[in-house]
Amino acid sequence: MEEGSKKKGYAFAVLAGLSAAFAAISAKFFSFQLVRYGLVVFFNVIMWGSYVNSLKALSSLQATVTNFATNFLSSGLAGYFLFEEALPFQWFAGAILIVIGVLVLSKSSMEEKSRTD
Repeated sequence: MEEGSKKKGYAFAVLAGLSAAFAAISAKFFSFQLVRYGLVVFFNVIMWGSYVNSLKALSSLQATVTNFATNFLSSGLAGYFLFEEALPFQWFAGAILIVIGVLVLSKSSMEEKSRTD
């Protein structure tokens, strides 16, 4: 698999995670129901499209873990900065372990995903 294709896959997985976080944020942030539901649907459509595109370039494990890590980190930070939620030491310890896990996974020599194109 090409290096550029893999980078694109990780970019799509990160976009999927951010879009999922934005969907959750918009559900809490906006009081007008139509705007709230419209943004949740909009960000979920972007999230699923990005996730499917990431699966074309990465293994399902790489795409899912990257998506989850991005969603977890961005949701936690958004809660802290936008909603003044407390982030205990355990959250930061878990976040560091997740980032390390994603880095190890991205550098690992996993089997190439076979294509049936």
